[in-house]
Amino acid sequence: MTTLRPRAVGTPMARLDGPAKVTGTARYAFEQPLENPLYVHPLQASIARGRVTAVDTERAADCPGVACVLTHHDAPRLADTGDAELAVLQSGRVAFRGQFVGAVVAKTPETARYAASMVRISYEREEHDTELRADRDDLYAPDAVNPGFATDSDQGDVDGAMAESAVTVDVTYTTPMEFNNPMEPHSTVAVWQPQSEVRLLLYASTQSAHGVRRTLAPLFGLEPEQVRVVSPHVGGGFGAKGMPRAQDVLAALCAKAVPGRPVKLALTRQQMFSLTGHRTPTVQRLRLGSDADGRLTAIEHEAVEHTSRIKEFAEQTATGTRMIYAAPNRRTSHRLAALDVPVPSWMRAPGECPGIFALECAMDELAVACGLDPIELRVRNEPAEDPETGRPWSGRKLVECLREGARRFGWEQRTGAPGSRREGGELVGLGVASSTYPYYAIPGSEALVRYDGDGRWSVRIGAADLGTGTWTTLTQIAADALECAPEEVTLLIGDSALPPATVAGGSAGLASWGSTVVAAVEAFREEHGREPEPGARSRSGTPKHPEAGTYSLHSFGAQFAEVRVDADTGEIRVPRMLGVFSAGRIVNPRTARSQFLGGMTMGLSMALHEHGVLDPRTGHVVNHDFADYHIASHADVCDVEAVWLDEEDPNANVMGARGIGEIGIVGAPAAVLNAAFDATGVRVRDLPITQDKLLAGLDALR
Repeated sequence: MTTLRPRAVGTPMARLDGPAKVTGTARYAFEQPLENPLYVHPLQASIARGRVTAVDTERAADCPGVACVLTHHDAPRLADTGDAELAVLQSGRVAFRGQFVGAVVAKTPETARYAASMVRISYEREEHDTELRADRDDLYAPDAVNPGFATDSDQGDVDGAMAESAVTVDVTYTTPMEFNNPMEPHSTVAVWQPQSEVRLLLYASTQSAHGVRRTLAPLFGLEPEQVRVVSPHVGGGFGAKGMPRAQDVLAALCAKAVPGRPVKLALTRQQMFSLTGHRTPTVQRLRLGSDADGRLTAIEHEAVEHTSRIKEFAEQTATGTRMIYAAPNRRTSHRLAALDVPVPSWMRAPGECPGIFALECAMDELAVACGLDPIELRVRNEPAEDPETGRPWSGRKLVECLREGARRFGWEQRTGAPGSRREGGELVGLGVASSTYPYYAIPGSEALVRYDGDGRWSVRIGAADLGTGTWTTLTQIAADALECAPEEVTLLIGDSALPPATVAGGSAGLASWGSTVVAAVEAFREEHGREPEPGARSRSGTPKHPEAGTYSLHSFGAQFAEVRVDADTGEIRVPRMLGVFSAGRIVNPRTARSQFLGGMTMGLSMALHEHGVLDPRTGHVVNHDFADYHIASHADVCDVEAVWLDEEDPNANVMGARGIGEIGIVGAPAAVLNAAFDATGVRVRDLPITQDKLLAGLDALR
């Protein structure tokens, strides 16, 4: 495989889409200009389980401006209802509160919403169950956990090793329901074109235009090429837009019910809490055993999660524990409770984020029990090779990240017992945690390279940019492969009419697409040489790396946080956070820094605020808006810094780069909670850490 010679790659090139976004000319899904559109307002179930017995739509249908009211009685039939989440309006069954049970289509969004308030729906309620507990007798082991890992792993004799360990930790950590909240709500515009080769045109806010096309085509009895999905700009996703959602189907159904008219559907913030996925709550038991010097002898990590009764999603919560530290005896397991709740799915760094949070807090507890500095404990348990697979590492530099972070953060200031450092009325502490995230490169993408003449090139690939910088970074990679300047490359992405591209997820987007673009350039050179005629083109798919399967490829990092706690009120402040990362070559330092900082801020939000409260009596997420579901704001942290090691990983891909979109959140919540313990001596094991939890502990210490 040819090694990419970086010229544009590695430079902090400004976002090519930046001017369009700051001037408001970048069109997102809902903003696509279409002639005479109609607007959809969904009707949602107000019970958690049961069935619709009657629907009165007469008053709504009579409202001026209403085009139609759809329910399961009159909605167009789908050709495939195998995916229960996407079988929208195909029956009167209700599987969770907030599920679509109808829709109003009208001339304006306001009319549609008003008319929707006039629809009367009657239900036959059934007993529901929405409560996750680790002691349930109906927990089960899924066949696999996302995206295909073994559910359980067992190496050595964990129980025997724990019994003989000089030091042991046996603790349980919990995380609540958490929700992706991208700035742009989930939106879909649908147009049926019965006389066109493209029968169904969708403008969708999605991380995978080709994924939406591939999934929706059979639902409507169409071939994939009869569906086109356009998505040039996406206002954030964090995984929530990584797969087709029910609103995509509902928009298409509504458009089919009003022939010749485009329909627009944008979910409200409140609707997103039940319809666009969430991170499952977890109950995690960690057992750690070590010798007197802090070297691990055994690790056990048990994760209990919930899933929806109508569609299974098993988050890979404990998989990071299988490889991050050396221990001869290790056991991990995942168990699910199938409940009457909305369908959980991807949320930034699924699995690694909540799992490493619990592990890294438990490691902090082990460091205290062993009387060791938390960084030294981690260094002593650095594995020479991947403990799970036995493969050699490709660029594991966790120790370097920890050492560099300690130097930059002033770790030497961390002296004395927890709770002993006081400045004025504040208790001050420092915390650390490790980060890790697997390297993924997903096959299946294709890119087309065309010489346009006069030294200009165009590159086509159906990739997505959800604010991550794809417009810019793929242009840089293409320019280096073509040995030209970035301004001589025209990139086209965000459209299923372009060559197929894998999902922008799993921190795999740029690695997968960039390798594909370079392969297409190589194919072009082989076919057309270095003096091509205008119009010459070549197309190629994702190449297989010759070292694939030889090495264990993961990114690593070290997260640091300073926490200050008011000794009287328990108020928590985080003046400083630092992340030091090892992720191979950084394609664009400017956009990469944004990705790292975004992940760290999301981790801070997870540590201090995010908590979806589901009322077990109703199955309702009661804090389903920004008034009550709090996320981090500027006031929550003063200084967030992200740096990275100068390196490349030739075993990963032709760019030498690994993914960066998700590792920034991994470990960040643990660093904050570990710093809070260092500040106060109070160990909080249930996210988020709030004043009441700290005050209870502080009162006990007084």
